Amino acid sequence: MNKTYRSKRDTWLVIVLWAGALMSMFGSVAYFGGDDPLPQRLAVVGLSVIVVGFVFSLLYGIQYVIDDDELLVGAGPFRQRIPLVSIDSVKPSRNPLSSPAASLDRLSIRWNDEKKRVLISPKDKMEFMNVLDSRCAHLARVGDELVRVSSSH
Repeated sequence: MNKTYRSKRDTWLVIVLWAGALMSMFGSVAYFGGDDPLPQRLAVVGLSVIVVGFVFSLLYGIQYVIDDDELLVGAGPFRQRIPLVSIDSVKPSRNPLSSPAASLDRLSIRWNDEKKRVLISPKDKMEFMNVLDSRCAHLARVGDELVRVSSSH
């Protein structure tokens, strides 16, 4: 059975992205009222709408789905599939690197012998960890982390 989690969103990040989107839209509307050729003005407004739509699809379209065999991490049009058997660790993180997470209250998931990593921010981290723990027999709780206890992939 699939379990879906939405991303937690930090207020400051939402404000920054909305402010940027509004400035972009106001700027393109102001430009549209100018004297440049109509096709050029339409292109600028159209591009602005596309960029703002893309940013909002990333901000509001982040989700994490745990099914029986994999973790699907989605952000807007981007998808990443992580086989549950390949997960090596899940640890709390506040790493600010770009990732499909709209909050700095994150989990760092490492897989494929610690070679790959993704940072996510499910709204309910504890429930997410509990479901992942119940579906990954090779992981065990150590404090607030899940770590590999067997080396079988």
